[in-house]
Amino acid sequence: MTFVDEATVFARGGRGGDGSAAMLSEPFKPRGGPDGGDGGKGGDVVFQVSTGVRDLSALAEHPHQRAESGKPGGRRRRTGAAGKDLVVLVPDGTRVEDEEGLLADLVGEGARAVVARGGRGGRGNASLVSAKNRVPRTSEAGEPGEERRLRAELRIVADLGLVGLPNAGKSTLLASLTAARPKIAAYPFTTLAPNLGVAEDDGARFVVADVPGLIEGASEGRGLGHRFLRHVTRCRALVYVVDLSSDDPAADLSTLRAELDEYDTSLSRRPSVVVGTKRDLAPDVDVEGALGHGAIAVSAVTGEGMDDLRDLLSRLSAEAEAAEEQRRPYVVLRPARPRFVVTRDGDRFRVVGRGVERWVAETDMDDPAKVARLQRRLVREGVERQLVAAGARRGDEVVIGSVAFEFLPDEEIADGTT
Repeated sequence: MTFVDEATVFARGGRGGDGSAAMLSEPFKPRGGPDGGDGGKGGDVVFQVSTGVRDLSALAEHPHQRAESGKPGGRRRRTGAAGKDLVVLVPDGTRVEDEEGLLADLVGEGARAVVARGGRGGRGNASLVSAKNRVPRTSEAGEPGEERRLRAELRIVADLGLVGLPNAGKSTLLASLTAARPKIAAYPFTTLAPNLGVAEDDGARFVVADVPGLIEGASEGRGLGHRFLRHVTRCRALVYVVDLSSDDPAADLSTLRAELDEYDTSLSRRPSVVVGTKRDLAPDVDVEGALGHGAIAVSAVTGEGMDDLRDLLSRLSAEAEAAEEQRRPYVVLRPARPRFVVTRDGDRFRVVGRGVERWVAETDMDDPAKVARLQRRLVREGVERQLVAAGARRGDEVVIGSVAFEFLPDEEIADGTT
């Protein structure tokens, strides 16, 4: 199955259940009064980290995620059942963004974030009783759930990241250190997706990621640079893999360091080690002279230096883990949803909001005084101003709830004055 590290998701919270407008009807109680219960809340769409999920392929195959709606209220003031939350399992290291920017950065087993909230249930007529209206015969409709277009992006979480130019021997090194079996071939860009493996040394275990080959200009997006480089940001420490049999190993290492620094300056300060591969093809190369002090030469084919490398990587992983701050999920808390939303629906405009819809439902449209009072409330709420901002003009049709109006704004609003 193809590795998927990006997906576009359309998430929708469940609609809130409608309130009930039932009236109590029992023998010997001719005026039982309002008896309708409230609707249940709609379910939320929740992203939750599970280490059993490897990539975002499930989201790519099923991009539409919808939570269950709440049930309507019933007689005898019964509240409708709340809709079940839809829990979507995602891999460790998933970032979620919407139109406004970052929504959540989920790191660690069980980390979760609500990405689309369910709508509130509508109030039944028993909850709408007031001093002015002792016997309300209407109820509130349930609130629609949030709808969001999300971009999910996976950034692999690993202890060590193998970075190098194409065909530097990263996949062969990963296969030698771990039980992973990535595709290996004698041509560039054999690996088109990150591979993970777990290495063990004297009981210590650490996760190694093989990040696909980078090229010069990767930080500017050349090749698949950005897709590859973002996975490096999650690695606690880096292993620079350089082909000793290349024409200029020192220049290759400089290119690697420059691209990583250009993409994210913090990467150059991350704990690292330089590994020269294919020692069997370049036995005469002065490794420390070409790659710097502390560099180690290995050959995955002959096994030369592999035991020393395993010990070195185990120490590097432990030191990086001890020095790094504990990883925590990051969830952006946005302001509560607006009291109403104005949308364009073809040649007309629609106003959606529990409060404004209730005002319209409760208004007797045959009474000019009540209609005028409704218009004043809508103006104070800012509905007319939002309609003008959305492009509504005098004479356009505006729908609120189940009632259509002709838009007749105040002159000062239409002229843009205050």
